[in-house]
Amino acid sequence: MSDKSKNKPLKPSQSLENAVEKKASRKLKAQRRSTPTVWSGLGMMGLIGWSVTITTLIGTMLGIWIDKHYQGTHSWTLMLLIIGLIIGCLNAWYWVLKEDKAIQEEREKKEDGK
Repeated sequence: MSDKSKNKPLKPSQSLENAVEKKASRKLKAQRRSTPTVWSGLGMMGLIGWSVTITTLIGTMLGIWIDKHYQGTHSWTLMLLIIGLIIGCLNAWYWVLKEDKAIQEEREKKEDGK
């Protein structure tokens, strides 16, 4: 190798550093100012709805399969449907609490910043 390749590494230019810093600060300000929109609310409702629906359907399908293959006196379909519904509701409750906690933390940051 030649001596030219052993040069010191180039320092990033000051203008690039400033540009990146400005862009990062703009993004942070935009995140702090953002307010929940109708679309974010609908998205949360969709997430909650699907978390309940999926677990209920999985429980129901598993119950139907068990009832077809293993005859018994109890309906596995009904029991697993209810269990899937309960698990789905607990899952939805978890997501709502998590979102509420994030909203409360954001409000506290705004109040501390003012």
